[in-house]
Amino acid sequence: MGRKSLKETRQLEIIKVFYQVAKKEGYENTSIAKIAKVMDINPSLIIHYFKTKEDLSYTLIDYILERYLLIYAIKDKGEPGLEDLQKTVEMLFSKKWNLLFDDGLFYTFYALAFREKKIKAKYKLILDSLRKGLAEMIEVCNAKGVTSIKDPQTTADLIFVLVDGAYFYLSLESDKKAYTERLDYYKQKAYQILGISS
Repeated sequence: MGRKSLKETRQLEIIKVFYQVAKKEGYENTSIAKIAKVMDINPSLIIHYFKTKEDLSYTLIDYILERYLLIYAIKDKGEPGLEDLQKTVEMLFSKKWNLLFDDGLFYTFYALAFREKKIKAKYKLILDSLRKGLAEMIEVCNAKGVTSIKDPQTTADLIFVLVDGAYFYLSLESDKKAYTERLDYYKQKAYQILGISS
């Protein structure tokens, strides 16, 4: 695999700063000028790579998808087994997973999906890709005989319905102990849906 081009490297730097500024200031208060100020560059350099704030947003959503899909990267590059499925469930219901993307920005973009078709399509791609990845992992585990899940696609869908609902509810919880207990409860429900032990 070749090295990233200077353009790709620069775009990624801009996207990461855009994310940090939007996380701190809020999406609505983030501008190309503010991003340029943080990076100590001329705004025209950002406009060279991203014509509008919307272009930045679309690229950030693509970046989020790439980060989320890393959950399915198997370390030994072999076919996934029961241990990989368990690790995936543990990751889905962990602080690390929840911190992959800021809740405030996630739900801001989620709200924009109701008004902007392109963001809606990108969000659907994220959610469908995550479900597909889990369903494929379950299918491999079924083929190996370590699970016997009748409908992997529906099961994967139910797991992510649980994940999405859990994190929205937990984003409103300020008590750390209650947060941890509820997250563990939801994780155990996911294991029950899969019919495997933690």
